[in-house]
Amino acid sequence: MPKVYLSLGSNIGDRAANISRALDAMRQCGVRITRESSLYETEPVEFRDQDWFLNSVVEAETELPPLELMNAALAVERSLGRERRVPKGPRLIDIDILLYGDSVIHTPDIDIPHPRMAARRFVLVPFAEIAPNALHPVLNKTLAELLNDTPDRSTVRRASS
Repeated sequence: MPKVYLSLGSNIGDRAANISRALDAMRQCGVRITRESSLYETEPVEFRDQDWFLNSVVEAETELPPLELMNAALAVERSLGRERRVPKGPRLIDIDILLYGDSVIHTPDIDIPHPRMAARRFVLVPFAEIAPNALHPVLNKTLAELLNDTPDRSTVRRASS
């Protein structure tokens, strides 16, 4: 089974509980979580007039093919109450597939690796915490290298427990 990396984020309500519920729901869909990053408080980067996010990255294994995994993540978001009203705006939960093994997939329904991950500290910091040597299959750089090279200078700080 390929290693799969997912990013989770929330900035509405009990952010940590939202992420925890999303992980529990993903487990029910056949996703086995093998590593979890710390939780990080992150400032909004595109639509800035909103509360700070709580973000994490998990490593997982699943027999779900990429599109089925994407559909499972979207179903989990909906089941937890996510409504897509404002692009890049506040969200109860957001689940993104960052990497699916060394797969490179570009279709109208799915993009793997995630097309903007190398430009987002809120993804790179927790990702590099759990898998600094994971290799981006297109950019051919490790997560540690991507984090070092990113132009994003937004604030990402480990959340207090």
